[in-house]
Amino acid sequence: MSPDSPLPSLSTTSYAILGMLALRPWTAYELTRQLRRSLTYCWPKAESVLYDEPKRLVQLGLATAHREPVGRRARTTYVITDEGRRALGAWLATPPSLPRFEFETMLRLLYADQGTKEDLLGAVRATRGGAELWIANGREQLRGYLADGGPFPDRLHIIALFSSFYTDLFELIVRWAELAEDEIGRWPRTDGLGMTERSHALLEELVSRLEEGRPAGRGPSA
Repeated sequence: MSPDSPLPSLSTTSYAILGMLALRPWTAYELTRQLRRSLTYCWPKAESVLYDEPKRLVQLGLATAHREPVGRRARTTYVITDEGRRALGAWLATPPSLPRFEFETMLRLLYADQGTKEDLLGAVRATRGGAELWIANGREQLRGYLADGGPFPDRLHIIALFSSFYTDLFELIVRWAELAEDEIGRWPRTDGLGMTERSHALLEELVSRLEEGRPAGRGPSA
C-alpha cells in the first residue's frame, strides 16, 4: 500500500486494536488481555472478535504477524506497519460518532409495565451491584497507577482523564439505581400509574436542572 493509496474501510474495533499495536508489539494472548483491561470500559467486544480482528489487519497490510516457537507450541506476535500507523492517524483526525450507550436495565424499564414490580426491582438492584463492583475494581486499578504507574506510565495523563469519565459514569449509575429503587418501591404496581406526585416532581426537577445547567442530583426527596 503506497502513501497515496486510499485507506481501507475499517471498523472502530479495528482502529482500537491498531491503537494498541501502535504502543508496542503484542502476542495474541497479551493483546486480548490488555484489550480486556482497557477497552472493556468504552468498547466491549467478544473475545472471538478481539482474536480475529488482528488477522484481518494483517491481511490488509496494516499489521504483520510473526510466529515463533515457545516450547512445543508457537505464539504469534503482532506488529503495526507504517500503513497501519497512517490509517490510525487518519482515523484520529476524523470526527467521532455520537456516543452509544447500551444499558439493558433501561430497556427493561421501558417495558416494565408488561412485567412485575419485583422483576424490575431485581434488575435495578443487579445494576447497582454491578456498578459498585466496577467501582471497586476500578479503585484497585487506579491505586496501581499511583503505586507503580501501570504498564504504560508515560500515558498516565491520558489514563487519568479516561478514568475520570468512567468513575463519574459508574457513580452516576449507582446514584440512579438508588433513586430508582426508592421510587419503584413506592409503586403499587408497574402499570397504569401515570403522572404521580413524585414523577411530576422528578420531571420538574429535571427541567429546572437543564434550564439552569446544574449537575445531576439525586431526584426529588420524599
